Amino acid sequence: MSLAQPSGFFGDLTTVAIRALRSLLREPEALIPALTIPMFFYAVNIGALQDVAERFGEGLDFKAFQLPVAIIFAVTGVSRANVLVIDIQTGYLDKLLVTPVKRAALLLGMMVADFVLVFCLSLLVSIVGLLVGVRFVSGVGGMLAFLLLSSAWGLAFTGFPYTIALRTGNPAAVNSSFLIFFPFAFLTSSFLPLDALTSWLQAIARWNPVTYLLEGLRSLITEGWVSEDLLGALAAVAGIGVVTFAAAFQALERRVNAG
Repeated sequence: MSLAQPSGFFGDLTTVAIRALRSLLREPEALIPALTIPMFFYAVNIGALQDVAERFGEGLDFKAFQLPVAIIFAVTGVSRANVLVIDIQTGYLDKLLVTPVKRAALLLGMMVADFVLVFCLSLLVSIVGLLVGVRFVSGVGGMLAFLLLSSAWGLAFTGFPYTIALRTGNPAAVNSSFLIFFPFAFLTSSFLPLDALTSWLQAIARWNPVTYLLEGLRSLITEGWVSEDLLGALAAVAGIGVVTFAAAFQALERRVNAG
């Protein structure tokens, strides 16, 4: 009888990532809400608020101002955590855990697929923005940085659904993980510049990492390479990523030990 031999961390990572990417191709319908809902609100917000916002915000391009909001809504909470739940419920994850596969690769491989997915979603929403007249002052390089920064945020947030999936094994609980994002999404400068918010909301928004992410993304569109805004956005993504990834890998370790 031959025993399974370790293939190395990157071999395990590649195998898990390819499986996760294939599952994406088999379930294109799962991506439709992630794309259509943000685009719907992008169109509605522009139609309802553009004239008012540009009237009171001198020099404000509301289409450009709202594009990062649409991007963030498209990429936040999108992950392969539901696939992980299915693996837990069917016992497939338990079978993997008795093989020599590297434990971290089980989670990181799915996250590689998540990054590909959120990058594609960011690109599609950005193309719509270009079609309605949004232009990047920072050029092609700035647009690439915009896509990568948006995708990094989407990846950082995936730690929440993976943590819930590993701790509960419940698909309903995983689907509700997006609710965590609601305070982040609305207690910030989503619809108006920070200075136009009421004092109490402005105070909260200044502590909200999404505020700094939006400022960084908006600067790439309308101002160029503003180091202060970009560093703030990177710090916000990194801060959320540290918290969510630590929680996800702790949940993975706990499930491995319990099994």
